[in-house]
Amino acid sequence: MWTPSIVSALENAETPLYFYDMVLLKKTLAEIIQTSKVYDFHVHYALKANNNTKVLQIIQEAGLGADCVSGNEIELAVEHGFKTNQIVFAGVGKTVKEILTALKHQIFCFNVESVQELEVIAQLCLENETTARIALRINPNVDAHTHHYITTGLDENKFGILTHELPLCLEIIEKNSQLQLCGLHFHIGSQITDLNVFKSLCVKVNEWNRWFINRGHEVKVLNVGGGLGIDYDQPDAVGIPDFAVFFAIFNQFLERKPDQQIHFELGRSIVGQCGSLISRVLYIKNGLKKNFAILDAGMTELLRPSLYQAYHKIETVKRHLQSESEMIYDVVGPICESSDCFGKEVRLAELNRGDLIAIRSAGAYGEVMALRYNLRAPLNFVYLE
Repeated sequence: MWTPSIVSALENAETPLYFYDMVLLKKTLAEIIQTSKVYDFHVHYALKANNNTKVLQIIQEAGLGADCVSGNEIELAVEHGFKTNQIVFAGVGKTVKEILTALKHQIFCFNVESVQELEVIAQLCLENETTARIALRINPNVDAHTHHYITTGLDENKFGILTHELPLCLEIIEKNSQLQLCGLHFHIGSQITDLNVFKSLCVKVNEWNRWFINRGHEVKVLNVGGGLGIDYDQPDAVGIPDFAVFFAIFNQFLERKPDQQIHFELGRSIVGQCGSLISRVLYIKNGLKKNFAILDAGMTELLRPSLYQAYHKIETVKRHLQSESEMIYDVVGPICESSDCFGKEVRLAELNRGDLIAIRSAGAYGEVMALRYNLRAPLNFVYLE
């Protein structure tokens, strides 16, 4: 991974920075396109994972659609050339301004998450003499078996329409000609590595697909969301998720009707492994019970470990020699919060001030969640192209 040319480029750059392996990103996209085309599946990229300009440019050029969760993400997708008829708008709290933005661009569809949201969109369409395509996000009550902060498909979660509300949704759609029901939307969570979970999702999708058909509504699109996880333990050995197996599950277990499209909203699995947060060691603090490696990057640059104790592999950016001694460190940042910690009891080659550290698998929910807390400086970037 850390070739002499890459190490040289990083050593000459100002840290903290995000290093993006665009070669890996392009290989990942090629794999997605090849394996999804086998079944004529449609893939949208979830901008919430990473909205870096160069990353978006490559994804757009690959021909993927865009999954947006804010009006600003819609505008950004349009600015970067994503086709408006391949943009979907999700999120439980769409504002009037954001809905109007989506209507202005005539996006492919709204993933509607509540009865009241459906009513608001209908009213705005009426006032603006326009129409909106609608996909109803159904909460399937499927446990993704991930961290409770990133599980979205249970009845206790804020996401999606509860099943007893679906008849009311159909009444609203039938009474408002400006609403066009085009799909059903499901999303059960993030960082899912047990692929059997997706089989359970397919069972639920099939049930609700039949429910709508029996009531005279043959929807054009089944949107099964995203959630495919990456390997945070072995970012080099498993740099690209097994998309072939992932897509094959849906092809096998979904009861797809003729002319029905299957849509996916993938984010982390596309960009997660192509990004690393690079930082320098500021100080080594040898305590009575612990050794601390204090970095110039902190929770302001990568929030996930502090937010929900996410694991990222931590390694030194240099050639490792068999004779190098090792030590155990708590790897921490400079922010005035005790939660500003990237990893506890991490075994690394003995560190010195100025050494470069890589925090791997940070391409998703890394840069995009960066903060200015403590008036931190803007991020820097290095790209491998």
